[in-house]
Amino acid sequence: MPEISRYLGIVIAIYYNDHPPMHFHAKYGEYEATVNLQDGSVEGQLPARARRLVLRWFSLHRAELITNWNLAQERKPLIQVDPLE
Repeated sequence: MPEISRYLGIVIAIYYNDHPPMHFHAKYGEYEATVNLQDGSVEGQLPARARRLVLRWFSLHRAELITNWNLAQERKPLIQVDPLE
């Protein structure tokens, strides 16, 4: 899994050659969801607290996530994104 960030038990990844629309994957224990980079919509299941943390992190790092999405589509190395503190 191309992990780009990890914080408070949440793992964030962007997969190479993934399908549109632009999105990232958030995993927390046995839960997993995708977050759309355009509008922040969430598909999948995350506990309420984890979902809030993921969306707060997304709002801080949206530009970096879009850069990583584009890098992944070009199969280039991804950049690490600071965790939520």
